[in-house]
Amino acid sequence: MKVKLLTTISFFTYQLTISQTEKLLSGKVIDQNYPLKGIEVINKTAKTSTRTNELGEFLILINPKDSLLFFHKDYFFSRLKVTSEQIQTNNLVVKMVLKPEELEEVVITKIKFDHVKSNRNSLIVPYSPLQSATGVYMGNIPGGINLIAAGSMIVDLFKKDKEKPKKKTPEISFKDLIETTCSEDYFIKDLKLKPEEKELFIQFCDADPQSKILVQQKNLLYTMDFLYKKNEEFKKLNSGIKN
Repeated sequence: MKVKLLTTISFFTYQLTISQTEKLLSGKVIDQNYPLKGIEVINKTAKTSTRTNELGEFLILINPKDSLLFFHKDYFFSRLKVTSEQIQTNNLVVKMVLKPEELEEVVITKIKFDHVKSNRNSLIVPYSPLQSATGVYMGNIPGGINLIAAGSMIVDLFKKDKEKPKKKTPEISFKDLIETTCSEDYFIKDLKLKPEEKELFIQFCDADPQSKILVQQKNLLYTMDFLYKKNEEFKKLNSGIKN
């Protein structure tokens, strides 16, 4: 009974300590001094998230050294480890970089039309003596065009025009996924890689079968965890080669 009581007291003491250190951090997300609405702000450490409002502002509970992620499909994601000074200032400003606009693939297909042979005899309606004799209109124009035959040829042309090859959606590679998700600063400032090591590091990650799964999932958090893990392996491998 005493053991259970001590355990309960310890649990509540721990929770109280956590709640006392947790602070509400306010901030703003911008792009070239323009506020960004709808940016997802994720506390990766506490597994909580929020979004920026019309003015680019957000509020989120935070502890010192928590990792914040700022994500939007049109921007390179940004990562920030919160310091005690930033919490005390309580006026965080985060700048995001717009991804380059991706143009959709244009497929030019050469369409070959069959040569239409016009048969004058099939288009010209012969003169009917019966019409002249009776004076009754038979639905044809003497010496005119056979509209039914001409219409049939036009329909055949439209059918051939519609029979175009289906556009194949190109599969995205792991390298494309990383370069459209991570900015250049992420490799240098966060992963601490040299500019000349970036290409080799991406190839090193691409060799891992897990990279193929990430291409299909396109999950930001999984991709970040994977890059951090592979970065540690990459640095150990580099240090082993140098030694």
